[in-house]
Amino acid sequence: MKITITAKKMQIPQKFTEYAEERLSARLDKFFGEEADAKITMANHKNLMVIELTVTYNNMIYRAEQSAVDKEDALDASIDKIIRQIRKNKTRVEKKLKNTAFYDIPAGDAVEEEDHEVIRHKKFVMNPMSVEEAILQMDLIGHTFFMFINASTDEVNVVYKRSDGKYAVLEPIYE
Repeated sequence: MKITITAKKMQIPQKFTEYAEERLSARLDKFFGEEADAKITMANHKNLMVIELTVTYNNMIYRAEQSAVDKEDALDASIDKIIRQIRKNKTRVEKKLKNTAFYDIPAGDAVEEEDHEVIRHKKFVMNPMSVEEAILQMDLIGHTFFMFINASTDEVNVVYKRSDGKYAVLEPIYE
């Protein structure tokens, strides 16, 4: 697994780099192959260490963000969260993970898969607009996301409200 660690407005201690490599290897190697790409972003926010862990493997993205007083605890919590996501969606992600990923997990640890029932299909006219207009429209209709055609790029984008109250935009990249 290739590991990249970045920090916002702080230095990354070598001891933490070694700890992160050891923990990711010990806990996540059974799920991901050597081609996996793990990115750890560290930030200090109100006396808490915030760790964002993103693992990319087989065109799937697994992401977790956790905060704790200690950066090692925040990393461990992030790893645990990704493992819970994998176990919760075991049958859906099984094809994307290593063949041996679930070999040593007892049957009792598996979480019952919940059906994702689509209860509504909605069609609407999308007019080109700026990101700011899309955020305004999203707020006006009371949703946490909004799909629109970006007037600057003529591409379909999605704007959404993050858990920290800020906004983000999803833009497609075609490979």
